[in-house]
Amino acid sequence: MESFIIEGGHGLHGEITPQGAKNEALEVICACLLTTEPVRITNIPEILDVCNLIKLLQDMGVDVVRNAKNDYTFTAAHIDLNYLASDEFVRKSASLRGSVMTIGPLLGKYGQATVAQPGGDKIGRRRLDTHFIGFKQLGADFAHDSHRNVFTIKADRLHGRYMLLDEASVTGTANIIMAAVLAEGTTTIYNAACEPYIQQLCRMLNSMGARISGVASNLLTIEGVDSLHGTSHTILPDMIEVGSFIGMAAMVGKGVRIKNVSLPNLGMIPDAFRRLGIKIEEDGDDLFIPEQSHYEVDSFIDGSIMTLADAPWPGLTPDLLSVLIVVATMAKGNVLIHQKMFESRLFFVDKLIDMGAQIILCDPHRAVVNGNDHARRLRAGRMTSPDIRAGIALLIAAMSANGTSRIDNIAQIDRGYEDIENRLNRLGAHIQRIES
Repeated sequence: MESFIIEGGHGLHGEITPQGAKNEALEVICACLLTTEPVRITNIPEILDVCNLIKLLQDMGVDVVRNAKNDYTFTAAHIDLNYLASDEFVRKSASLRGSVMTIGPLLGKYGQATVAQPGGDKIGRRRLDTHFIGFKQLGADFAHDSHRNVFTIKADRLHGRYMLLDEASVTGTANIIMAAVLAEGTTTIYNAACEPYIQQLCRMLNSMGARISGVASNLLTIEGVDSLHGTSHTILPDMIEVGSFIGMAAMVGKGVRIKNVSLPNLGMIPDAFRRLGIKIEEDGDDLFIPEQSHYEVDSFIDGSIMTLADAPWPGLTPDLLSVLIVVATMAKGNVLIHQKMFESRLFFVDKLIDMGAQIILCDPHRAVVNGNDHARRLRAGRMTSPDIRAGIALLIAAMSANGTSRIDNIAQIDRGYEDIENRLNRLGAHIQRIES
């Protein structure tokens, strides 16, 4: 197990470019299973979750060629369907959250898939009901092996139909789309997630010969086709990494430019930081965050305390609330952070409180942050990363703290951020990776 040693108090200055989007990568890589022809994808982030998914696809029989860094070609011409029922596949799938995205394309292309409860962040229950209900409405049957805790999903042929999703699940929407593109007839998905990564998946599938309309809305219409062909696709910049860099620049920046952010696809992210008083300048497709020794939280028009809450797109992504909490600790004023989607994601604030932050954890979903206006720096400490986003938030806190901190279990951070310590060290950070 590896750890980070962080010497706090070093300012960041210069330019940094965000990696490709993790969540999009997991979707579009799995979509390669829908055709036997080559699919070339560029700007793939070489992070732990994505690399493990690529290895899983190779084990399934997908031919993978690494053309260059972040540039891969996938050819799924010889899938080993027997391997999908093996204990090895179940074990590897259970350790990887992204494996859930293989279900839709395998069911749509081959009429069968095996599902183990996938792993990932320790942020509370992340149910798969939306996925399963959608597959059942398309005509799939489920069998449960209680001894192995595995579901087997089968269908001789999927049939399109109208469905109203019980929640606008991003992964659920993506999975149902990938199952439906080869189904017989027309599938209509209402209350579909419409995040930029879903839009990208739909555009890639359309370039492969799918017929998906309503892209960027919550009402998708999918006319089933007999087969798909190969294509090439470029992944968007990761909006969560962009937001993470904004938070770092606000806390310890001495002028940081974030390059090529795909500004139209950031949604509410820049405005959420602006509500904490962070200055963000837009320059073409770049964001520049100047050095700020003081920033003040806005209040609502009636003078009431500012509340930042997550919501489905185009609302604020839940993945950045952890970063916003850390940034708020040094602001002037108070803010209520309301995490609606996951019941355990705010528990990491205990670590910030140990560092001297003034935070009241009201319940598993709400925290009030009392910013001290840079009156005192956070204290260095030893911490353990519980999940990807809490991990990066703790890294930001440690970079701004007085003294040297240690973060254990940084594999969680590696799951979502590529070569993060070296990229930040080039801006002036002092972060060292060690073996625990």
